[in-house]
Amino acid sequence: MNRVFITATNTDVGKTYASEQILKYYANKGLKVGYFKPCETGVIKEPLDGSKMLNLVKKLNPKFKATIEDVVPYQFKLPAAPYVAKEDQNIDLEFLKDKINYLETMCDFLVIEGAGGLKVPIKKDLFMVDLINIFEAKAILIAPSKLGCINDILLSIECLKGKNIDFDWYINLFQDKDSYKEVSKPFLEDYFGKLNYLHELD
Repeated sequence: MNRVFITATNTDVGKTYASEQILKYYANKGLKVGYFKPCETGVIKEPLDGSKMLNLVKKLNPKFKATIEDVVPYQFKLPAAPYVAKEDQNIDLEFLKDKINYLETMCDFLVIEGAGGLKVPIKKDLFMVDLINIFEAKAILIAPSKLGCINDILLSIECLKGKNIDFDWYINLFQDKDSYKEVSKPFLEDYFGKLNYLHELD
């Protein structure tokens, strides 16, 4: 089973957009895709990100019969880190792994979307980055193109390497697009060589 965990350098970087692009990419390769978001915060009536992705997956893979409760099992009202948003509720890791196993009966490539950045706390001693190894997934790190992205990219990559996590990373070119080529791209190209952009994934 192939699993990828979509994470980012911070919040509002484009994880859901990246999930959409990657789901379409692998569906076009003939794979039956699936989607899972362990927890979503800021939920009022329904999880907006999870619902959008579930609708997409059902179009790409009609055999994916999961409900929104299967796809986003933990839904919290407060738009904050899960550690805070969950209040007194326990986030059960075994329950989440069981959900993954269930969803994998309906697909052969599963996209798991995290919340916020790598060091967003879930429990006092458990962070978003830890779920990647717990779920035995490959990470896909999404980075913005805005001023400050160099620092965020380097710190996030250092964090992933420190946890011995296999990963790819992409720049989501949507913030500070006009200044990115002058302000951030020169160093990133010198440091990394070829850069991968999310919008070029096809």
